[in-house]
Amino acid sequence: MAQQAPQDFRSFLAAIRATGDLITIDEQVDWDQELAGIGRLSCERNGPAFQFNNVKDYAPQWRVATNPIATWRRMAVAFGLPADTPVPKLYETYAARESNPIPPVVVKDGPCKEVVIAHDKVDLFDLPVPMVHEGDGGRYVGTWDLVVSKDARSNWVNWGMYRFMIHNERLITGFPRPTSHLGKMLLDGYVPNKRPMPIAIAMGCDPLSHLAATATFRIGGNEADLAGGLRERPVELVKCETSDLQVPASAEVVIEAEVYPDRINQEGPYGEYPGYRSGEIGNALCARVTAITHRRDPIWTLDTTGFMDSSATTTSITGAIAIQRRLEANGVPVKAVYVPPEGAVHLAIVSVRSGGTEVARKIVDVLTVRRALISKIIVVDEDVDVFNLPAVLHAFATKCHPARGIHVTNYVGRANTLTPAYTQEERVTRTGASVAFDSTWPPEWPADATPVRATLDSMYSPEVQRRVLERWRSLGLQ
Repeated sequence: MAQQAPQDFRSFLAAIRATGDLITIDEQVDWDQELAGIGRLSCERNGPAFQFNNVKDYAPQWRVATNPIATWRRMAVAFGLPADTPVPKLYETYAARESNPIPPVVVKDGPCKEVVIAHDKVDLFDLPVPMVHEGDGGRYVGTWDLVVSKDARSNWVNWGMYRFMIHNERLITGFPRPTSHLGKMLLDGYVPNKRPMPIAIAMGCDPLSHLAATATFRIGGNEADLAGGLRERPVELVKCETSDLQVPASAEVVIEAEVYPDRINQEGPYGEYPGYRSGEIGNALCARVTAITHRRDPIWTLDTTGFMDSSATTTSITGAIAIQRRLEANGVPVKAVYVPPEGAVHLAIVSVRSGGTEVARKIVDVLTVRRALISKIIVVDEDVDVFNLPAVLHAFATKCHPARGIHVTNYVGRANTLTPAYTQEERVTRTGASVAFDSTWPPEWPADATPVRATLDSMYSPEVQRRVLERWRSLGLQ
């Protein structure tokens, strides 16, 4: 039975502790890779989240929690659903709630203001920021965050999830792609006018607010409204100390900063969500921290990025629904979309009611017109369950023509620079390609030319299927 979605990070931790999906470690753990290494191994083995209560070199008031919704079980709990809710039901829940946004409400105060550190007292190394991977350019505050920014020319407020590396006690340097909403705001509205851009990095908000921040949301859309819809209750926002930006009042930690319009710093490399250390040291935005606020006994949040991290589930569900909406808006006869977590946000599976070359080409064109995060798309007929990876692989292997079934689109200036297969030159110029694998029967084939699958649901009568399933269940088989 569905319950209310957890409204802050602490109630979420309590909920996943009750389902056996959170382990608390009281023994001392080193912030330098050991802590993150435990979280990394858990991601790779589909294990639990961890809360570390004793971080080396830091006061006992500081705790660190890893990979909040890196598994479907924890994602289900975040929605207020049973931990064993099937993935298709989670997609269905997200799509339904996304269609009913709820605007936030502004409050005068909140738990994130219990401790206020003014700009002259700020020292980023006072925060228990772990070193995530060996070889990273530094310690990253933004692996599980919610970054608030505002367009200089309108009332558009964006929430996004972006990485920020500590440069020194007061400076951070970040890597928002130019095609990201934060990147567009900075380059279009602040840099040309030589205006500093205020941002706020909120850590440890309720998980559905972070999920909204990862969503592929439309330009001009406010993710705070989306978060309210996902939570089925408005998000409470409170004004920052040093800007007019508003952040979730229940956040564990908030870092307020100003991005310089005319300065850059070196950033990277970093072990990113595709599962590789993509890219080298490069120029990135530079921001000066203006204040830090946090709860008493705060909990720092961390996503140990890499293969099967939290982005695998969050982008799976938000990206897939965004792809489906975009295809529907462009007249593609789409039935369902799945972005498998194992594909590291580079693979999408699209089922269509009628397929063929024209449909496959249109799909890849629609999904690469502005920016191309997905580089590989498998198109299947509607009778293939996109969530059933063995069935998808079977369709791909048997129905995709090795020559005529492959449709490639090349582009410059909008490729995903974190694609490991790209060369350094391709990353710099954002040059890339996306491919659609047409695994549908050609629509021009007559009905009697289409092979029949040798499966229970295709090659047996409904009556035989019924008797087989009844006997199967009577044997206690799943």
